[in-house]
This record gives sequence, structure tokens and C-alpha cells, in this order.
Amino acid sequence: MATIKVHGSPYSTATMRVTATLCEKQLEFELLYINVRNGDHKKEPFLSHNPFGQVPAFEDGDLKLFESRAITQYINHEYADKGTKLTISDPKKMAIMWMWSEVESLRFDQAASKLVWELGIKPLFGAPLDPKIVEENEAKLDSILSVYEKRLSESKYLGGECFTLVDLHHLPCLHYLMKSQIKKLFESRPYVSAWVADITARPAWAKVIAMIPN
Repeated sequence: MATIKVHGSPYSTATMRVTATLCEKQLEFELLYINVRNGDHKKEPFLSHNPFGQVPAFEDGDLKLFESRAITQYINHEYADKGTKLTISDPKKMAIMWMWSEVESLRFDQAASKLVWELGIKPLFGAPLDPKIVEENEAKLDSILSVYEKRLSESKYLGGECFTLVDLHHLPCLHYLMKSQIKKLFESRPYVSAWVADITARPAWAKVIAMIPN
């Protein structure tokens, strides 16, 4: 039995962030399904794993973690000799990589996650979308992707010349956004479009997508 356990939902972008890292590292793990629709993430026993009631929660032996980006960093460092190397060792290049990691969490995800909720998740619940939220965050994302286009014209990946956690952290939101009207923002920018095609074609990501029920 796998010692690594992920308590989460295969539909959740944060859960997908963690499982994508595990797949890149070629690690065995057990995905323990938390039914978010039923509110199981707001009840015990899940709250004993994450008191904030958000998926995912993570276990590796006696270590328990929550917050997906903290989990991905742990996996990458703890299993540095496994699978894909997801960080850069050179100090200056690493600083640039983490700078773009901050951009992903504080800028890209702030807009993208709201769009994912409106255009990707709400339809699963049969809930109506809020056009104002879509309009506001589409404009924000459009501005962010213009910065990305310039960066990717100078660097193959956002964090540098190799695929890193920075790129991986974008994948869950991209999964939903590229199925929505928002895909035009990515496809209209040649460097951004090429980057999206590259990172979404990774074999590890295909394994994550395969976990999502039809």
C-alpha cells in the first residue's frame, strides 16, 4: 500500500496540482476521494487533516500537510532523486523561477481560479454563472497573459529553460480554461499558445486527467 495519501477531489485544481507533481516524480500514491459536493471537506474526519476545510490534504508516513503549493515543494525536495527535476539549482536562476512562481499564485491564479469556478465548476453543479465576475477576471487575465507572452518570447518556460513547478502549477486552471471561451486569450498569443501545448502534452499530466471521472 502506498505510504503517500492525497485526500481530495480529482476535479479540484489544488488536488490536481499535487497529483501532477506526484506523477512527474513517478511516485505511487493513493487518492482518497473527498466528496466536495456533499460538503465532506467541511466535516470530520477531513477537518482533522485540514482545519480550514479545503482540499487537498496530504500524508507521507507520519507527515501531514495541507496547502497545495507547500505540498508540491515538499514532494520535489523530499524526492529530488525521483522522476522529473522540478526546480533549478543555480541560485540566480532559482530566484527568477520563484519570482514567476509568485506571479502564478498572486496574479494568474487570482483571476484564473475565479474563471474556472464560473465557467468550469459551476456548470457541474448546474449553477448559473455571474457575467460580471467573468468579465472582470477575463480582463485581468488578458493583461497578465500579455506579460506572459513577452516572458515566453525570451524563455521556453516561465521559470526558465526547463519545465518546473512554476509551469506545473498552471496546469489545473488551464485544463478548465482551455475548454471555455477564455481559451481565445491563450490561443491569440503565439508564445503562450506554444507553451500551453507543450506543458499540457506531458505524460504525467495525462495521468492526472485520466483520474477525472467521465
